[in-house]
Amino acid sequence: MWRFIALGIGFVSFSAAQDLYPKHYLNFGPGIGLPRGEINAYFKTKPALTANYGYRFQRYFQADAGYDVVFGAADVRDFLTTQLGSLRIRDYQHFVTFGGRGVVPLAKGRVLFSAGGGGVFMRYQESVQQPSNFIRFACPQCTARTGWGNYALASLRFSTRWQRVWFGVTTKVIRGRTEGDPFGGLPTSRTKDNWVNTFAEVGFAF
Repeated sequence: MWRFIALGIGFVSFSAAQDLYPKHYLNFGPGIGLPRGEINAYFKTKPALTANYGYRFQRYFQADAGYDVVFGAADVRDFLTTQLGSLRIRDYQHFVTFGGRGVVPLAKGRVLFSAGGGGVFMRYQESVQQPSNFIRFACPQCTARTGWGNYALASLRFSTRWQRVWFGVTTKVIRGRTEGDPFGGLPTSRTKDNWVNTFAEVGFAF
């Protein structure tokens, strides 16, 4: 009888230990955005940043939401003439991602390999560099285009013993279509846009 009770207690303790992992993950980091496909002739490889949140609702599965931005891939070199002089116009490529991933914990949960994917909203936008927070100018000549697509990712992350601080690398392959204003040489018609964005991340879990 006591043997069965001990086995039951051991099983419950083991199950509880399996569930002792952080549920929330916040990650940030720099990277590069590599344009591919039809846009490769018009865009260049440029620096990028990522910020994302993951909710690990089960030991082997996680829901994701994130925001990535690439700086100046269209290499726009234009200016807006104002009463204060010429203001530089810059271009940005924005990606809002939402999806999920499967997680493979290794080394007692201190190493996480994950892969997954989901949907992505894309917006390429020109913005004028404003002179201050109090003086702002509209930019009627700034162009933009938007579209939807999907992405796939692979990630490898490492943590300390307590799994609170994480370091890793994540690569996202994005495929979608955008349309709108002519942007950085892109036509007004819909284009097939591919990106390979890679980031070095630091994160916090709780």
